[in-house]
Amino acid sequence: MKDNNCIFCKLANGEIPTNTLYEDEMFRVIFDLSPASKGHAIILPKEHYRNLFELPDEVAAKVMVVAKKLATVMTEMFEADGFNLVQNNNECAGQTVFHFHLHLIPRYENDDVHKFWTPGEADAEELKKWSEMIQEALK
Repeated sequence: MKDNNCIFCKLANGEIPTNTLYEDEMFRVIFDLSPASKGHAIILPKEHYRNLFELPDEVAAKVMVVAKKLATVMTEMFEADGFNLVQNNNECAGQTVFHFHLHLIPRYENDDVHKFWTPGEADAEELKKWSEMIQEALK
């Protein structure tokens, strides 16, 4: 299913011209037009899913296979020193276009691309309680 009002649906399905890095029956990978670093690209499903929570398991699994393939080639080609895969869900987490997408961001020493969080401190008792709660919810 496509959303006719979704810019990423239009990009993923070739309705808007792009520089395509990769395409198969499920995905199109294009360069991000507001890149965080040299080579920054995004993986777009051709079907419309608002975010990770709507993504079918088989699509979620395949997106990681595509990401690995592209990250491997891009790291070598752009001579990157590292690589980020970034995927945001909902506005408070940084999602600005509500069509699932996965950012492929080559990283370079001293590239001044900001880190995504400042490490905090964990409470051992809270972690134990949350682990048990999540394990129970997954049953």
